[in-house]
Amino acid sequence: MKKAKKQVGRFLKYGTLISTFCFIGATLIQIYARFFMDSAPSWTEEAARFFFIYAISFASGLAMRGGYYVHFDIIYNKLSPEKQQWLKVLVSGFTIILFLIFTFWAVQFMKVGLPEYSPSLKISMAIAFSSVVIMGGFITLYAIWDIIVAIKNINHKS
Repeated sequence: MKKAKKQVGRFLKYGTLISTFCFIGATLIQIYARFFMDSAPSWTEEAARFFFIYAISFASGLAMRGGYYVHFDIIYNKLSPEKQQWLKVLVSGFTIILFLIFTFWAVQFMKVGLPEYSPSLKISMAIAFSSVVIMGGFITLYAIWDIIVAIKNINHKS
């Protein structure tokens, strides 16, 4: 599981970096074109939007891995270590259920985009919509890994 976590983390890290650099690149091309050309290419705004969405999608899994989502420490810190682990199991369980449903509908949403094409880039909107599948899938995966660790911690202390 450690090797898989490392590979998934590396994939998400490079996906985030590449998407972010492409977003910056498309934005810089648009800025340059607005100042030094007669008109900015229409594809730059659309490409920047797609790259931004992908950067967020890849980074959401990394945020889940790092525990960077908002949670209430006030309640959590007042619990005993064993109850903290049970709370982690509960929260991870709800996260898994929520994002399994989310990912299922994201796949349906992506299928709807197959015959549709973006106005400027002329690529299938399923490519843009697949970013939602990426986000839901990797948040679910990290929640599964979190629940496994929490259950192991509960069993180890028993």
